[in-house]
Amino acid sequence: MSDTPEEMRKQMIGGDFDPRGFIELMASHSHGGLIGTRYLDHGDDWAELAIDYDEKLVGDPATGILASGPVVSLVDTASGMAIWLKSQKFVEIVTIDLRVDYLRPAKVGNSVCARMQCYRATRNIAFVRGQAHDGDAEDPIAQAAGTFMFMRPA
Repeated sequence: MSDTPEEMRKQMIGGDFDPRGFIELMASHSHGGLIGTRYLDHGDDWAELAIDYDEKLVGDPATGILASGPVVSLVDTASGMAIWLKSQKFVEIVTIDLRVDYLRPAKVGNSVCARMQCYRATRNIAFVRGQAHDGDAEDPIAQAAGTFMFMRPA
């Protein structure tokens, strides 16, 4: 694993993308670290990340329910990772549209997991879909869909 974000970026642009290493390095250099983003698993076109319950991420102290922002950040990060895996290379991307439809609040005290899949990538645009859950993928807390643009053609 590289020691700095710039070293990792060069390594990834060269075609060597390590999802676990990326998340671990970014944990000390980005907002992903502030919310506690953890790597769980990945496949050829999907990535699964998680955040643990933390009182600093609570949106309403009276209920203890997590704020929506950390969940959206988790979904966004997992989406980008899924796109890189589908593309088989690191390409800088920007989020054009990310829709997160909340179905219910996460259970207080539970970790939240986001699994996103890049189901189509063109030369300029990538499309993702997935969900977030708090322990049971059959009972999601949110469904998500997004569109991302490559900064340079893939």
